[in-house]
Amino acid sequence: MSGVSAALVKELREKTGAGIMDCKQALSECDGDMDKALDFLRKKGLATAKKRAGRATLEGVIQSYIHMGGKIGVLVEVDCETDFVAKTDAFIEFAKNIAMQIAATNPVGISAEDVPAEIVEKEKEIYRAQALETGKPQQVVEKIAEGKLNKFFKENCLMNQQFIRDTNLTVEDLLNDTVAKTGEKISIKRFARFQIGEES
Repeated sequence: MSGVSAALVKELREKTGAGIMDCKQALSECDGDMDKALDFLRKKGLATAKKRAGRATLEGVIQSYIHMGGKIGVLVEVDCETDFVAKTDAFIEFAKNIAMQIAATNPVGISAEDVPAEIVEKEKEIYRAQALETGKPQQVVEKIAEGKLNKFFKENCLMNQQFIRDTNLTVEDLLNDTVAKTGEKISIKRFARFQIGEES
């Protein structure tokens, strides 16, 4: 630990919001390599998230975000385990980032399981038809359709999307990082996005 400079610890802390001791440990384990230390903390966050997966989230916030001079509005419910964490800067910032993400990307659901079956079937049908147009054999058509469907989920399901403020992260990465910072299970429960002129 003594080999890790305070400046490096400070830089890692500013990048991640993780505690001083966690940053020191990460840099120490990774021989002062900033990128490896970032990965180390991310994996630790993922481990914390898995450990807390079964916990109940009965506290949280309803966060709003209004964009384009009132043309787009979002309400999102983000839950955690305790009222104490619901009031922390890390949690509130996460909720605000999620509301902003939803305003910008207009996801069809939180995860792939939330996408209605009829939308999934419709997308697959389009991808199959596109692949058949190119004269591909049937077994290849199915593989192409599956690949395109996975890309559709990546772009249209909130948890799989690239985070708009840091495209090296997915929203799921951001959630796991926040779990590591707060030490509690966090879940994005539901959201509604409104846009002027859009049919409901």
